[in-house]
Amino acid sequence: MLKIKSMLTLQQELNDNTNGKGWEEGITKQGKPIDWRRCILLESAELIESYPWKHWKNIDAPADKENIKIEVVDIWHFVMSEILRINATTSNMQIENIVEEINSLSNFSILKNPSKDIDDNHFEQIINIENFIKTLFNDQDWKEMTNSYFFIVSQSGLNLDSLYQLYIGKNILNKFRQDNGYKDGSYKKIWSGKEDNVIMQEILFSNSNITPYDLYDKLKEKYNS
Repeated sequence: MLKIKSMLTLQQELNDNTNGKGWEEGITKQGKPIDWRRCILLESAELIESYPWKHWKNIDAPADKENIKIEVVDIWHFVMSEILRINATTSNMQIENIVEEINSLSNFSILKNPSKDIDDNHFEQIINIENFIKTLFNDQDWKEMTNSYFFIVSQSGLNLDSLYQLYIGKNILNKFRQDNGYKDGSYKKIWSGKEDNVIMQEILFSNSNITPYDLYDKLKEKYNS
């Protein structure tokens, strides 16, 4: 559960730095409205696009397994943000208590098992993603949304350990992006023909014990070269 606490804490810090203190009220420091559930919806659509769902195009193409994992982690950023927002504005629940609630969710136990490869039943997996999307518009119950999300994690070739590793990688990449002009549009996502997400994964996979600080330095080194 330390990994869940760490991720929630990092997400709080990222939102504080990017959107300003008090972002939980739904407005950035620049005065722009925030809608985390819309973010989740659109990232979920990108996740579906990673599957060969189109009956008229590339019908025998394989699923983009590595991008599926990245999209699932991107969704996790926004799911945690919505969890933090709801608890800050309704119950004032602290992160330690949120962690306890997450631990009690039925699908969370699946993530404690070894990860499984993505199988070829793409249709069923897409239906599960669409069911997850439906929970976004049911009500403000973050537990139902989060429990449904964990099932999506489990079918995407991830478990708690790999979700944590990729989240840390994407969290540091997001910080690097913000520090290098992401908001004003000057940041370049393609480095020597590769997207920054891919380069981040390559660095992680080459050293699974890399620290967040060393990862940031490696990204800086690659970006400047």
